[in-house]
Amino acid sequence: MSTLQNVLDSIKPVNRELKHKIQKRLDNLTKPPGSLGRLEELAGRYTTITEKECPRIRKKIIYTFAGDHGVVQEGVSAYPKEVTYQMVYNFLRGGAGINVLANHIGAEVRVVDMGVDHIFEDAKGLIKRKIGMGTRNMAVGPAMTREECIKAVEIGIELTKGAVEEGVDILGTGDMGIGNTTPSSAITAVLTGRPVAYVTGRGTGITDETYRHKMRVIDLSITVNRPDPSDPLDVLTKVGGYEIAGIAGLIIGASAHRIPVVIDGFISSAAALTAVSLKREIAQYLFASHLSVEKGHQVILERIGLNPLLDLNLRLGEGTGACLGISLIEAGVKILTEMATFGDAGVSEAADL
Repeated sequence: MSTLQNVLDSIKPVNRELKHKIQKRLDNLTKPPGSLGRLEELAGRYTTITEKECPRIRKKIIYTFAGDHGVVQEGVSAYPKEVTYQMVYNFLRGGAGINVLANHIGAEVRVVDMGVDHIFEDAKGLIKRKIGMGTRNMAVGPAMTREECIKAVEIGIELTKGAVEEGVDILGTGDMGIGNTTPSSAITAVLTGRPVAYVTGRGTGITDETYRHKMRVIDLSITVNRPDPSDPLDVLTKVGGYEIAGIAGLIIGASAHRIPVVIDGFISSAAALTAVSLKREIAQYLFASHLSVEKGHQVILERIGLNPLLDLNLRLGEGTGACLGISLIEAGVKILTEMATFGDAGVSEAADL
C-alpha cells in the first residue's frame, strides 16, 4: 500500500468531545456568552483539532509551493512564466508580500520548488523537491503522469511530517506559479460539476479577450483529457499542477497529524478540494483564511463547507491570506487561555432572566 493511501487511512474525525468542555470555559469568561463571535469559534475548533485544552501557538510555518505550467504556452496569463522563478528569488530575499505578513505574525516562510522551470542554487528557506521543469501543456494532454502526481502529493506529506517533528503548531499554505489559476479552475469545474465559466476568474488581471480564451483553453483541456471526477488523483494528474499537488499533500499530512491548516486563496483551495475529495474528514482540519476575488473560490468553500474568515478582495496568493487567518486563530486561542473567568476575576455573572 502506498504512503498516500496509508496516510489517508490514518485520518480520523476531530475530537468533538472536547467541544462542550471548551465551550463551557468560553461561556464562563468575563464577557457575555458568544460576544467575541467567531474568535470563540476559532478557539474551539483549534482545540478539537489538536486535542489540547490549553493550547499555545508558537511555531507557525507558511509553505509556499512553486511550479510552472505548460498551459501558459496557450497565452492564458498576463505575465510570462519567468515571473515564477523571479518571485521565488524575491521570497528568498524577503521582499514579497508573504514575507512582510509572515514577519508581522511571527511565522517562518519556506519556499518549496515543486516544478519551477529554473535551476536554483541551495539557499536558506528554499526546499528543492523539483519533479520537472514545469508541467506539460494540459490543453494537448495530461499535465503530468499519475506517478508524478502521487510523488508530488507525497512530498507535501513528507514536509508535514518534518514540521511535526519540529513542533509546529499551525500551518499555512501558499503558492507561486504563473498560469496556475487555469488548472485550479479546471480542477474546480471537474470536482464540483460546475461550468467552466462559473468557476473561472481573471487571475493576474487579463483582458476580456484573454479571459474568454482562457475559458476556452480550460474547456479544451477537460475535453482532451477527460478527467474522472470520481478519481481526484486522475483530475489532479490531468489538469493540475505540481505545486497544487504538493499543497494537497501538505493538507493530507497535517490532517493525519492533527495539525490545523490555514488555506490561502483559490489555488490552495483547489488543492484542499482535491484533498477533501480523497477523504471527507480532512475538511474538519481546515480553516479558510479569506474569500478570494477569483470566482471559483466561493464554489470550493461551499463544497468543502468552510466559512472564510475575511473578505478583503485579496487575489495575490503566496500565503498572504493564510498569514492573516493565522493571526485571527491565534487571537481566539489567546482569548481561551489568557482571559479570566468570572470566578478568577471576582466579577458577578449575569442573572438568569
